[in-house]
Parts: sequence; structure tokens; C-alpha cells
Amino acid sequence: MLLLSLLVAFALFSPTPFVHSHYNWSPSSSSTSNFQSEWRPARATYYAAADPRDVVGGACGYGDLERNGYGKATAGLSTVLFDKGQICGACYEVRCVEDLRWCIPGTSIIVTATNFCAPNYGFDLDGGGHCNPPNAHFVLPIEAFEKIAIWKASNMPIQYRRIKCRKEGGVRFTLGGSGIFLSVLISNVAGSGDIVAAKVKGSRTGWLPMGRNWGQNWHINADLKNQPLSFEMTSGDGATLTSYNVAPKNWNFGQTFEGKQFGS
Repeated sequence: MLLLSLLVAFALFSPTPFVHSHYNWSPSSSSTSNFQSEWRPARATYYAAADPRDVVGGACGYGDLERNGYGKATAGLSTVLFDKGQICGACYEVRCVEDLRWCIPGTSIIVTATNFCAPNYGFDLDGGGHCNPPNAHFVLPIEAFEKIAIWKASNMPIQYRRIKCRKEGGVRFTLGGSGIFLSVLISNVAGSGDIVAAKVKGSRTGWLPMGRNWGQNWHINADLKNQPLSFEMTSGDGATLTSYNVAPKNWNFGQTFEGKQFGS
């Protein structure tokens, strides 16, 4: 099992008070319908709590998962599920199936996609290549795995389904970069959980589209210093959320600010 871990280049949350004011949330028809999808088959393995990837890193760029509110309720996804990082932030319900020796009956867990389980083409699909295409595979912290199965099970058949994310507080924007390069990590997203488009606006600019750097890190080259920043995001289910003046005029790189939240 090879779990790709990328270190995050952003400063962790600062003690700067969260700033949030006006916002607008525009649900699409799909966002107001039942988001819960049908159960699908997959397999799951786990990694040990002593692994440093349990604390910091991940291909979605969320950094310290404990400090940033994700805890142990996280998952690394195989290639066919990860979708080149566009699925980062999505939530899944997972349950153990088929093996009465190891499954804990009547249990399920809810996890957020925070990492990528890279393929290992040196092994076959049933050997060490658990995350090779076309396998649907989840890599879980052992603390999450043990809520649905006995740890000795190792590589377990499971079922999973996409569900709405429920988060405490608002969407968080962690600002990184230098000079005119602005990078924004968008985290703690409720609703569909994933962001497919993002824009930023200064007090002296119109709405400027941002590009996806990797995972849920978005970037733009624009001189936005000494301006309050507003953000507009579109989630995977088509809902749009606009948070005005999230970051104050005197914002700095390395700070985190909290906006409003998608309906869940």
C-alpha cells in the first residue's frame, strides 16, 4: 500500500480572528435534492496511527488534519475515485460487508476524502497493487477502520456511498504565496464538500477566476494586497456560495479566515 503524501506549503491556522460578513448562497436543483448515492462495492485497508502521514500532509493539501478539524475521519482514495484531486473534500459513508468473521455488524463510518492512494504497478491488483486501476479502494486510519472491522481483516470488502458533508463553522480560506502570487487553501466545506470553481475579488478589482493548483489549493497572479478579499465558490453539486470581505484590508500570507457555509 502506497499512500501518496504531499507536504503543505501553507502556514497553519493563525490566531487572527475570523472575519465574515455578507454572503449569498444559491443552491442548484441538484443541491436541494437527496445527495445520497447508492451503495457501491470497494475494498479498504488501513495505516497505523504512528505513521506521520496521519497528522500532516495529504494530496488534497489540508495540512494538519487534526488541527484543521478532519481528525481521523479521513480517507485516501484510489485513482478511479480520486479524480485527479477534484473529489477532495467529498464525504462518504463506508460499511464493512460480506465477511462475518471480521465485520462489526450494524456499523458504518463517515469519512472525508483528504488523500490519494497511488497505484503501484509493480504488484498485481490482488497483491500490493490495491489502488491500481480499476480498483475502487479506500485507505483509512486504523482508528476509523476499527469502527467497522477487526484490524486483523487487513484488506476488507466494503460498500461506500457519497453523502452530504456536515461541518462546524464556515468555509475556511488559508492564504499562501508571496508578492502577487496568491494561493488559497479552501477547507471545511459542507454540502457536496468538493469545490469545482473559485473566484476572488479585491476592493479594487472585479471577480477574478482562480485556477486549481492541486487538491483544494487555488491560485492566481494578481496584486491584491491592501484590499479586503471576497470569495465565490461553486461546489460539485452546482451550488454557489459568495462570502464578502472575508479577509480584511491588512491580511497577510499564512493567515486563515472563515466565511459562510454551504447548506447541508
